Amino acid sequence: MTNHPTTLNAPISGRANGPVCVAAIQMVAGTSISSNLEEASRLIEMAASRGAKLAALPEYFFLMGANESDKVEASEEDGSGPIQEFLSATAKRLGIWLIGGSVPLISSRPDKVRNSCLVYDDTGNRMARYDKIHLFGLELGREHYSEEKTIEAGNKVVSFESPFGRIGLSICYDLRFPELYRSMGRVDIILAPAAFTAITGKAHWETLIRARAIENLAYVIAPAQGGCHVNGRETHGDSMIVDPWGVVLDRLPHGAGIVIANINPEYQSNLRKSLPALNHRTLHHC
Repeated sequence: MTNHPTTLNAPISGRANGPVCVAAIQMVAGTSISSNLEEASRLIEMAASRGAKLAALPEYFFLMGANESDKVEASEEDGSGPIQEFLSATAKRLGIWLIGGSVPLISSRPDKVRNSCLVYDDTGNRMARYDKIHLFGLELGREHYSEEKTIEAGNKVVSFESPFGRIGLSICYDLRFPELYRSMGRVDIILAPAAFTAITGKAHWETLIRARAIENLAYVIAPAQGGCHVNGRETHGDSMIVDPWGVVLDRLPHGAGIVIANINPEYQSNLRKSLPALNHRTLHHC
């Protein structure tokens, strides 16, 4: 991991002072990219119709393939391709900030992809890219996963300015590594799109999400895959939005749908003044 985060500091006009509505989108993606994008569009439109100014899709929203190599076949050049075009066009059409939980971008290896979280502003311009750093591996009973076989790990920590505050990007398994979030610097919102397995999600998902919120005094937006997929995989779901005090503002246990809540910069600022834990840090390893 790099010691210094990639920080994107382009001037942001019209920073919100009051509460802003945000949404986490839960999906049960299948093996058809076009069908998944249609479902994503429906859910994003639902979020926008309820007032969301920022909406975030889960990891693998574009595809839960029959084989792990399917995402490699779906990989796109950075900056072009149907998945990226969908995200840009949808953000512009609805006038919202849109976060594609993960998009398969080409890597230095023909048999692997970068699992990349992409952020688009309300005009359809891409504002940030984060390549998943920590790759999931599990050997537990009948559960066998090894992301390193098809994914090339990223090595840059990414945070950026937005109208909603500074946002730090992460993906799924990253949640188990708190040093990643410390490396972001002081962020106001953490994005954690995921496709947690049912077994690990039941044990750890909520605990990890709330811990990252509490220790960083940050909002966490965690859109997830949630259900039984055509490929036989079962994901945990329980998409949620958590406030800086660790309170779950909204959640969706299973199935496709949206989670929606207001983030309040004034409330967050007051919490950080009342409990200035971020100022009390004495051990800095990054």
